[in-house]
Amino acid sequence: MQSNANRNVAVIGGGIGGLTTALAFAQQGAAVTVYEKAPALTEVGAGLQITPNGMRALYALGLEKALSVTGVRAAAVIPTDAVTGHEITRFDLSSQSPAYRFFHRAALIDLLARACAAAGVTVQLNAKIADVQVDGSFLAAGKRLRPDLTIGADGLHSTVRSVINKPTTPFFTGQVAWRALVKTTDADPVARIWMAPGRHVVTYPLSGGRLNIVAVQQRSQWADEGWNHPDDPGNLRHVFADCHWSLKSILADVEKVNLWGLFRHPVAQRWQMGTLAILGDAAHPTLPFLAQGANLAIEDAYVLAQSCNAHETLNTGLRIYQQARRDRVIRAIKVANANARNYHYAGVKRKVAHGGLRAMGAVAPKAFLNRLSWLYDFDVSA
Repeated sequence: MQSNANRNVAVIGGGIGGLTTALAFAQQGAAVTVYEKAPALTEVGAGLQITPNGMRALYALGLEKALSVTGVRAAAVIPTDAVTGHEITRFDLSSQSPAYRFFHRAALIDLLARACAAAGVTVQLNAKIADVQVDGSFLAAGKRLRPDLTIGADGLHSTVRSVINKPTTPFFTGQVAWRALVKTTDADPVARIWMAPGRHVVTYPLSGGRLNIVAVQQRSQWADEGWNHPDDPGNLRHVFADCHWSLKSILADVEKVNLWGLFRHPVAQRWQMGTLAILGDAAHPTLPFLAQGANLAIEDAYVLAQSCNAHETLNTGLRIYQQARRDRVIRAIKVANANARNYHYAGVKRKVAHGGLRAMGAVAPKAFLNRLSWLYDFDVSA
């Protein structure tokens, strides 16, 4: 039996999923190299939410102390009527253990990078990867490398996924999203969902006196996929011009904003082949309506390393990894897709949906968390 202690592992992609993967394998004794095409370990974007299921995987990797002093501990999720400014209800998160936290992406990347360095992971920046083969070999800087295992944590347009699976075409969901950060000094530690007909905004605070903003609008005109397309903040403000002053005052402070089209990608049929594997967005891209993109990638990373270490052959370990993960991520993606509709109701449906949320908050305040217990209570290390 070959454990990870005897393996040479290559991880393509130095984002959250890639660094978590590298750390998980390195802690089991593997010689791990991360190949990142960017000139630095960073991430375009702003905030993200790490829910208890993701936190448990990070805790299992020894990061509990570092995480406890990073980010903002979430107190609640507050659905809000964006038109009237009235809070519909409040779902308490203060009892969640591990804590539900808000992070700036760059801060979490830095935390993971420091942990990887301490575990002996090698990181190669400006790494251009080409000609990936099923045997796990690839070209880097013109040289053919042959690690024991090559893992694609290389995102939506994954090179590794295209080797394992037939090409697929994503389709535009009819929604676009803006991302922005504004300065704040007194934001409550809550995720507020501002819901309006055909659009919504999610706001939550980050460390350093910043407020993260993600705004979504239904529209037939689509924007290029990705979140690095600058847009005029006035376009964002125009879309929410009929909303309550409290939301408009937040959007008035936006100085820079990026716009991207939301596309739905199919979950990959195969996550492994030969000595190749994929995880995170490379395997199962999800829409940003359940705050699970990073969390599912973190879970993937932990399960992949454990499975490869625990089974008689690498082939078996990779196969069991996919079996363990696929149904769970499909379920999460379905819930995220449903939320995209629920936030945008208009007319009678909107009144009924908001009334249902009020009743849930008043009569069964734990119902929100109970409905998501399959997601938040999951423990990959159990």
